[in-house]
Amino acid sequence: QVQFLESGGGSVQNGGSLRLSCAFSGDTASTTCMAWIRHGPAATYPLGVAAIDNDGVTTYANALRGRFTISRDNAKNTLYLQIDSLKPEDTALYYCAAKQGGYCDPTRSFPMRGRGTQVTVTS
Repeated sequence: QVQFLESGGGSVQNGGSLRLSCAFSGDTASTTCMAWIRHGPAATYPLGVAAIDNDGVTTYANALRGRFTISRDNAKNTLYLQIDSLKPEDTALYYCAAKQGGYCDPTRSFPMRGRGTQVTVTS
């Protein structure tokens, strides 16, 4: 079992930046692949934004490539998501997620998820 605590969300103007953090604890050995997932108010399904494995190899959703940067600090058990040039359509609940094993990319199923941090972008 892994516990997650996301932070860093808030209300920001169009074009601004945010850095989201996710502190995780518990069975950290099972977090070989971690990801950020978002669920916007108009979206039917959550969307995987980015994923990173234990070696720091990153993958991104094709539609979101360029403005998002995922990173992790294994010594601090913390996952990050830097979001630049924010747009109103980035408004969503962002939550971190983890899985063990398998290919690591944001389109995969992540059985372990946090409660999320809200990002609201105003125009």
